[in-house]
Amino acid sequence: MSWFVLVLSGVLETVWAAALGASKGFSRPLPVVTFVVALVLSMSGLAYALREIPLGTGYAVWVGIGTVGTAAYGILALGDPVTATRITCLALIVAGVVGLKLLP
Repeated sequence: MSWFVLVLSGVLETVWAAALGASKGFSRPLPVVTFVVALVLSMSGLAYALREIPLGTGYAVWVGIGTVGTAAYGILALGDPVTATRITCLALIVAGVVGLKLLP
């Protein structure tokens, strides 16, 4: 259950990061509310998961999911550039996250 909550919390990190960007400096109410709710849920889920998952592993996985998710959102929704270097770097992050879960 902790791993499921951790992954969900990482996805919520992507949501709050996207909402933060959309808030335009906290000047747009709906993105600000989305940011706050997603941030609280994401941090709460991380805290819950860290009861059973080691801190270094849990935090790295949480940040990795949020990083890759936010970068993917930027590429798919905001027109961020897609280059072989960027995709390779994101794939390395994914490999690290998977490795932290699967390797002892």
